[in-house]
Amino acid sequence: MKKSLIIMAGALLFCCAAHSENQSKWISLFNGKDLTGWKVRGKATWSVQDGVLVGVGGMGHIYTDATCTNFELKGMFRVTDQGSNPNSGVYFRANPPADNPDGFPRGYEAQICNSQEAYTGWLWKPGKPTGKATELLTKDGEWFSYHIKAVGTHIQFWINDKLVMTYDDAEYKTGHFAIQGHNPGMKVEAKELYYLDLDK
Repeated sequence: MKKSLIIMAGALLFCCAAHSENQSKWISLFNGKDLTGWKVRGKATWSVQDGVLVGVGGMGHIYTDATCTNFELKGMFRVTDQGSNPNSGVYFRANPPADNPDGFPRGYEAQICNSQEAYTGWLWKPGKPTGKATELLTKDGEWFSYHIKAVGTHIQFWINDKLVMTYDDAEYKTGHFAIQGHNPGMKVEAKELYYLDLDK
């Protein structure tokens, strides 16, 4: 009995250590205080309000300094209608166009928009809905969690911990994370932004 308890205790400690090690590999993208580690492109205005990253004022993107190839990304997001249909997105493996750094990123987009056919949870490539989400789980004015995983060509999205999109595509290999401000009169908010570099 005593030997069994020792074995069980050892196994528990091993599991806790493994969990702790895995948790420690998640890297914060946003310090909740300022825009350190981010670069603004385009017309949208970005600020930090009460620990939340906020984008308003029109078309533009804010890029992280961090770049990744194979990764997991997680965060909380909210879009709000302030006179026009809110439309945003989370970009990954994305880079500013060389001929127009303020233009749409060249990379993948995890859509955030609750008022169109290719809604939140769809995978977009520049200007084109590509990977279909199984259902719309989000509403304007409400926070939701986005979890994005990309390994090689295999891309998956979870909304509020539910898998909604799986797609394979090989066009974009590596790049930055970015958040989109789409049109005047809307607001996008983000917080609790973390990534896990699966190549390390």
